[in-house]
Amino acid sequence: MLLTNRLIIRKFNIDDIEALFSILSDKDVNKYLPWFPFENLEYTKKHLENFYLNTNNIRTFYRYAVCLKENNNDNNDFGYALKKDNIKYITATHDINNIASYEVMKKIGMIYKYSYEELWQPKNFLVIFRMYQLNLDENNERVYKGYSSKYINCFIENIF
Repeated sequence: MLLTNRLIIRKFNIDDIEALFSILSDKDVNKYLPWFPFENLEYTKKHLENFYLNTNNIRTFYRYAVCLKENNNDNNDFGYALKKDNIKYITATHDINNIASYEVMKKIGMIYKYSYEELWQPKNFLVIFRMYQLNLDENNERVYKGYSSKYINCFIENIF
């Protein structure tokens, strides 16, 4: 758990079902997520258990609840800092239709590397993602190949 003057950043727990449901049942929130808006608390509980609680010990995968100290529930703000000695690079992807995510990546200095096509389930439609990378150790030749080796349709767009 991390504490700031205003926030508690902690691993999810079973008591987060209602707060998570309020987020994941929102149509606007789910527009660029692979699943449909959640319809009930029971489905949310299964999702919380399978994808939030059971992934807490995977060292390359992190999901945290960001809560105001006064109620330890509502999300309002998110920020981050990275120690360059520990992380050589970060990557992020966005649906090509999610311009807001692209703007965030661009503002923090991430550089477009390639695009790939993924079949999203359970929505069952193809989505083109753009992968951006920020090399923190100044090795500008490094390109993360995780998506390009996983998906068949990978390409470089002339987007600028």
